[in-house]
Amino acid sequence: MELSNRISRTKKLTVSGIVIALYVVIMIVTQSFAFGAIQIRIATTLYALAYLCPFLVLPLGLSNVLSNLLLGGLGIFDIIGGGLVGIITSLLVYGIRKYKLNAYLMTLPIIFVPGLIVPIWLSILLNIPYIPLACSLCLGQVVPAVLGTFLVKALNTRIGE
Repeated sequence: MELSNRISRTKKLTVSGIVIALYVVIMIVTQSFAFGAIQIRIATTLYALAYLCPFLVLPLGLSNVLSNLLLGGLGIFDIIGGGLVGIITSLLVYGIRKYKLNAYLMTLPIIFVPGLIVPIWLSILLNIPYIPLACSLCLGQVVPAVLGTFLVKALNTRIGE
């Protein structure tokens, strides 16, 4: 039985709150390199948790909204866009599990959804060409994608299936 089906609504709400708090705290702690030329957003590692717990899809999007609201400073497009990117990425990560694809494939949406969608508005807001910005963001997402895969593999081993 899937993990998310084994836990109560109260526990899902609690886990969601903890994940949102972790995401925001990680963003605050790592903001010195999460907003640089190559944005290594360690917090996006948590998108991988949707593989184990699909109920985290919306909370992970909300996490991105909150961190962009508190730290981003680039306005409503960045806030709402970041939330949508979080939801889409997490949903694709869960889809990999749902369709019984190789778990290592979860690195792809974690790298390419933020890496290719976020530069759409950032290139306009920052007046930077899309392609170099997309390359930079994709490069920065490699570390969180790999860490997310290892996190899921470690948790999967601990909690069992």
